[in-house]
Amino acid sequence: MEKKTLILELFKKIYRIRRVENKIASNYSEWDMRCPIHLSIGQEAVAAGVCQNLKKIDKIISSHRCHAHYLAKGGNLKSMIAEIYGKKTGCAEGMGGSMHLQDQKAGIMMSIPIVGSPIPIGAGIALKSLHLKKNQRYLTVIFFGEGATEEGIFHETINFAALNNLPILFVCENNYYSVYTHLRERQPNKRKVKDIIKAHGLKAYQTDGNDVLNVFNISRKVIKEIKRTSKPSFIEFNTYRWLEHCGPFWDDNLNYRNKGELKKWIKNCPLEKIKKKVGKIFKKEFLDGIEMSIDAEVNSAFEFAKASAYPTSKDLKKYYSYYK
Repeated sequence: MEKKTLILELFKKIYRIRRVENKIASNYSEWDMRCPIHLSIGQEAVAAGVCQNLKKIDKIISSHRCHAHYLAKGGNLKSMIAEIYGKKTGCAEGMGGSMHLQDQKAGIMMSIPIVGSPIPIGAGIALKSLHLKKNQRYLTVIFFGEGATEEGIFHETINFAALNNLPILFVCENNYYSVYTHLRERQPNKRKVKDIIKAHGLKAYQTDGNDVLNVFNISRKVIKEIKRTSKPSFIEFNTYRWLEHCGPFWDDNLNYRNKGELKKWIKNCPLEKIKKKVGKIFKKEFLDGIEMSIDAEVNSAFEFAKASAYPTSKDLKKYYSYYK
């Protein structure tokens, strides 16, 4: 793919994610979405840059903040919005909600809200690949926040992946906060996750997660190496969420962030960064047309979700037999 086409595709990915997340935030106060939401506004570049390097056969697994990963990997937008509205047409039949997105046709295996849980499950998904014919094998990307690196299962899985040479890319989105608690209050000053990873014999990188071209380039390099060697690697992307940990609102008034910190990160907006680059290549009228097309697609998805039916009592009992 030539560079100008790549830049356009990355712009479209980030713009689409931002429009979806903004629409969810603006509509949430209508109280038709009854599940918790964890938005990725400000963090879109990681999902877009990494997933741009993946093939359809490759798998991803995500955590509670999963919308961007789902969209960047090619998940069905209508099914996602319907799921958030609790409708039968949702990707989990309206019974999972915002934190349980899946689209296995697109290689999106699942998202799981319990911190750290996607990590060992992703390792299991990757392990299966080793038992397939060579032309059926895939790479697995596990997305998680820096809070998950404080869980024991993270360290156990890194050890297991290294020992078994699993084709995994571990992607840590470090947005510095676990709900209201900053990294400096949760981890020792000199603790660097990449050093812990390297101690297990894996290659590990730490870099800017708000420049989507940077994300794309480093993940392309690492993904190629994983596919060539079938050895896991780790990338930590520094990024930042703008809104509250869970919900659609701004929460800078709570004063758990340092004064001016949010403003600084908003100036480092991943959408504005790629928009400047794409604006130097393509005419404004052309880009305006793309934005209008994406806006129409997003509006259509919300209309579809609102018009869809809720699951019936029969639907709710569909899986009950498994638990009798």
